[in-house]
Amino acid sequence: MPHVVTQSCCSDASCVFACPVNCIHPTPDEPDFLTAEMLHIDPTSCVDCGACVSACPVDAIVPKAKLTDAQLPFLTINADFYKQERPPRPLLAPVSPAPTVTKERQPLRVAIVGSGPSAMYAADELLTQPGVHVDVYDRLPQPHGLARLGVAPDHEKTRQVSRLFDQIAAQPGFEFHLGVEVGKDITHEDLLVDHHAVIYAVGASKDRELAVPGADLPGRTSATDFVAWYNGHPDHSHRRYDLSHKRAVVIGNGNVALDVARILTIDPERLVGTNVPTHVLQALRESNIEEVVVVGRRGVAQSAFTVPEFAGLLETPGVDVTLHRDEIMLDTATAALAEADHLPHAVAQKLRLLRRVDGAKANDHKRIVLRYLLSPTRVLGDTQLTGVEFDRMALETDVDGTVRSIATGEKEIVEAGLVLTSIGYRGVALPGVPFDERRGVIPNRDGRVLRAPDGDVFRGTYVTGWIKRGPSGFIGTNKSCAQGTVLALVDDFNSGRLPDIEIGPKPHRPWRRRRA
Repeated sequence: MPHVVTQSCCSDASCVFACPVNCIHPTPDEPDFLTAEMLHIDPTSCVDCGACVSACPVDAIVPKAKLTDAQLPFLTINADFYKQERPPRPLLAPVSPAPTVTKERQPLRVAIVGSGPSAMYAADELLTQPGVHVDVYDRLPQPHGLARLGVAPDHEKTRQVSRLFDQIAAQPGFEFHLGVEVGKDITHEDLLVDHHAVIYAVGASKDRELAVPGADLPGRTSATDFVAWYNGHPDHSHRRYDLSHKRAVVIGNGNVALDVARILTIDPERLVGTNVPTHVLQALRESNIEEVVVVGRRGVAQSAFTVPEFAGLLETPGVDVTLHRDEIMLDTATAALAEADHLPHAVAQKLRLLRRVDGAKANDHKRIVLRYLLSPTRVLGDTQLTGVEFDRMALETDVDGTVRSIATGEKEIVEAGLVLTSIGYRGVALPGVPFDERRGVIPNRDGRVLRAPDGDVFRGTYVTGWIKRGPSGFIGTNKSCAQGTVLALVDDFNSGRLPDIEIGPKPHRPWRRRRA
């Protein structure tokens, strides 16, 4: 009886290395690991030993016999991954070598700025070595970043990854400094006084702007801010949203877009007992929203949401998911791949699920409407927004296979009282640290920070997570990302390329906080 990876998969690959027969893929050494939307268990190779179940930090792996009705689609999603032709695999997945600090150079002290998944995975890598001390700094009073404040409250299993981070924080040599902001309470130079190196793991916290007329009208805000509001982020507890109109629009169709659409339409009583603040729960109970329109500018094959996120959405009780049948069209490149049965696994699964939506019978529920080939041109309204004007788009394929959406000149207006934008993220510059404004990341080579893109190394400074590679991947993807950064840091430390510090009792500093 095979086990099955389900919706809450965080892709940290702990299960990969626990599996005695290498039946969970892609593995971190395989080229599609960084772009895979989840991991998959081969049903023909699984020996039902259960080792992966124990290793999974979010309880995403379930024996076939224990799958709920909502989890059944993942049987097909897992099995179909292995129908594509793949190269031979070794019996066991290769394990990346742990960084080894030479005894002559011990002890090593490292500061990590940020306390989300990328920071905690980096700390875990460092603490595999004896004598290493890690100080983790975060401006918020609670740790774990988006793992705590960015995951939807009804995705309780995904939130369980915080238990793993608590175990990391309990290791000897780990210390939290919460409520400490770099650039305000402490400087980069201060950190290098007490530490051989600093790792920045601050994520990509800024939304890309919607650059159209009317985007500054009351009622238009970012989906990220809305997520922070319903998750109780202290910076957003004061916000209030107008939920009095029957329709809301979400521009963008990634996972965050689906999250906010679901929270706006789900029965609020299903959120009782989660971390949703009382005032947010009351606002959702009083909401008049009956429909959320989720809009993408490209076609169905370019949907930004992941397969597990969408499969989970379709099983949300009391919420209908619909789409416009005339918008289920493929660009020529995707259509050719589909004809040859060579579609990438994730694209094929999305199309299968979308066709399931197309054939579903609508009930008298609140609903989420998926729209495609629409690009916003204006947010409408005077003192308060009343809707969005869109350009109707068409798909064109360049000679190199690149798919572009181009305006047709046809307009469409969607009335709404709330517009949330979810069109991408970028990092924010930190005082005293180089920054690449064009890409929205800290410039780096293999995790080593550079003074400028393609410039010299900024000594003693490293980066991991989204601020290193841009907003791509999932919670667990940060594990392999952190491994690469820590390997570079330890190599520099062993080679004497990091500045020496005075090793001894730490001086009292005003930013010191008790261990969290």
